[in-house]
Amino acid sequence: MQSASSNLADVPVQGRSGPERKPSPLELKTMAAPNPNPLLVVISAPSGTGKTTLCEQLLKARPNLTRAITCTTRDPRPGERDGVDYYFLDAATFLKRVQAGNFLEHATVHGNSYGTLKSEVLGKLRQGKDVILNVDVQGAATIREESKEDHELGRALLTVFLTPPSIEVLEQRLKKRGLDPGPAIQKRLSVARQEIAQWKHFDYLIVSSSIQEDVRRMEAILEAEKMRQSRAQLPTYE
Repeated sequence: MQSASSNLADVPVQGRSGPERKPSPLELKTMAAPNPNPLLVVISAPSGTGKTTLCEQLLKARPNLTRAITCTTRDPRPGERDGVDYYFLDAATFLKRVQAGNFLEHATVHGNSYGTLKSEVLGKLRQGKDVILNVDVQGAATIREESKEDHELGRALLTVFLTPPSIEVLEQRLKKRGLDPGPAIQKRLSVARQEIAQWKHFDYLIVSSSIQEDVRRMEAILEAEKMRQSRAQLPTYE
């Protein structure tokens, strides 16, 4: 197996004005440096705002960002794999996990239970991976409370609320999806109003516009958080 340095030695670096060149030993050291202060990125938004798409685009754009695999009691859908898409648990096993305090957050949606294992999140953070979670406002509140008791989670936690520019725009998006009848859409809008009222509990607020702009803003937040004084690390000066 090749070392990280030997792999990186083959990565070309663009010069300021000339052709591509091989990286210097100093650049190799910087490129191979581990991520000492990974982020736990929690994104919440009303249904239909686009948080799932935002998360998917961020995962494509940032190689060091990974999602935490969620546990669920629902049956696998065609093509879904245990341990890849979800951890599929029966209801009794899920309940035992709840009682044992294994979940960072959990909820029941449409008769099925979903939960994020604390060990899943911490395991990936300890590997130096930034972890992204797409949860509702209640799940985000639970994670915030857990992070107060766990220094490792508290140090990593970053919360972002994505909101539509208006209720009218959200209603149009929900109608465009074509997944819900009129009464169901009105119920979702009512829930959305309650969720939006919780935005001040989050570290950042993004008013959604286009997917590209939402991703750009999220990338700016992530880069800024990496340079926060409490997370940043000075190079080793010799």
